[in-house]
Amino acid sequence: MKKVAKKIKKVEAKTKKVAKPKVVRKPKQNEATLLKQQMAKIKRESNTKIKGLGSKVKSQEEEIERLKANLEKKTKELEKKKKGLSQLENESSFKIEALESKAKSASEELGKKEEGLQVSKRLVELRGAELNRLKDEIEYRNKQLASKDMEMETYKKTTEEKIFQLEAKVKEWEGKTGEPSVPF
Repeated sequence: MKKVAKKIKKVEAKTKKVAKPKVVRKPKQNEATLLKQQMAKIKRESNTKIKGLGSKVKSQEEEIERLKANLEKKTKELEKKKKGLSQLENESSFKIEALESKAKSASEELGKKEEGLQVSKRLVELRGAELNRLKDEIEYRNKQLASKDMEMETYKKTTEEKIFQLEAKVKEWEGKTGEPSVPF
């Protein structure tokens, strides 16, 4: 790409024209009446515009007053709502504190009941162990009794055999001696 240098044109500064004072000439009679009519027309138009602007200003002032009153009303409502919100927050915090204390007491009570259940469980376990021990002891005693019963039976049989043998010997001696035996 070629660089194109722009040629700068030198323009000489224009000299300002000095306004020449106008010579005021006296208006002619027709011109004076015409000017008076134009002035009256301009006054009427300006008065109409002033009245229109005045009524606009007045309506805007009324609107401003209405808006101020509305703003004050809204400010009062806002204050009431702030107070209500503050009151709700206080009530909520009281309710939360009450619920937290209830939850804490319930959890403490639950903890106590749980401890009681654990103690009961331990007691049941101990009683179960004691019951098992007693069952084992009863079983052992029953075995001992059964053993004693068997021993007694053996002793009884042995004793009966000895009695039978002794009676047989007594009869044998009676038969040899001829004397009747004495009942026991």
